[in-house]
Amino acid sequence: MIKSKLSLPAKSLLAWLRLTGRKRTYADLDRFRRSIESSQAKGDRGPIRSIRRRFDVSRSEVDGRPCYTIKPRGRGDGRKVLYFHGGAYVHQIQHDHWRFFGRLIDRTGCSVTVPIYPLAPEHQCPETTAFVRRAYDEFSTGVDPEEQIVMGDSAGAGVALALTKALRDEGRPVPKETVLLSPWLDLTMSHPAQPALDERDPYLALTGLTEAARLYSGQLPRTDPRLSPVFGDLSGLGSLTVYIGTKDVLLSDARRLHTLCTEQGVPLSYHEYEGMIHAWMLASIPEARLALEGIAHLVDRALVKSV
Repeated sequence: MIKSKLSLPAKSLLAWLRLTGRKRTYADLDRFRRSIESSQAKGDRGPIRSIRRRFDVSRSEVDGRPCYTIKPRGRGDGRKVLYFHGGAYVHQIQHDHWRFFGRLIDRTGCSVTVPIYPLAPEHQCPETTAFVRRAYDEFSTGVDPEEQIVMGDSAGAGVALALTKALRDEGRPVPKETVLLSPWLDLTMSHPAQPALDERDPYLALTGLTEAARLYSGQLPRTDPRLSPVFGDLSGLGSLTVYIGTKDVLLSDARRLHTLCTEQGVPLSYHEYEGMIHAWMLASIPEARLALEGIAHLVDRALVKSV
């Protein structure tokens, strides 16, 4: 565990979450359902203006859905990041995601491809999983797996790990790095530590997450590895990395992955930050900049053949 005195911006972020009652969005079922409607009503707006202004942005489609690729201006292709955004499988990508991509590109010179995958309740796991796989096939065409990094936060981290496991199961090469930020890896929401973690988390709550899991899983059992990739064999997945905070109700998922990897002899680079909240790596705080350096190192070490 990484212990250090919280920065003033981190303390301010925690105080703001509490003062504004952001947790109520996930703690109150009616509020949570309204948040889904509000988020999805906005539709796809693509990268924010600052990203379009600073980087080359291209839009392609997979199954009629958008995939955005962001890269440094005037640079050839090099290390590739495929990123799946969080949002409990029901919320659209947020501005903080795009800002994080900009910081990662500034630091590493990589390109970031972001598939805008279908959301529940209109779309459920089998459809989303099929789209993710086709998006990966497009992303990986002509790209050595040693140049690929698959990454995601929260639900998107679950998507990323499920994808890597599916590739392995089919005997295909897996990406060099799979990076999981505040990962949601077990949709059964049954870990005995989660009620206590729920009390500490100023943002997420079990009520909303359980509803999101219900909407996304449909008729599938929630132990299905497409939904909950922490289940089953974890070997042969390339390099795995996790970043998590201790004030996150999903801490139990990350710790369980850590335990299972240890038991199965699977290498895992595990980074647990004392006092940090869900998806803090995307925020504009000093602790996030420290995490970015570690994440950038993973991108930097990917073999580059084309720059």
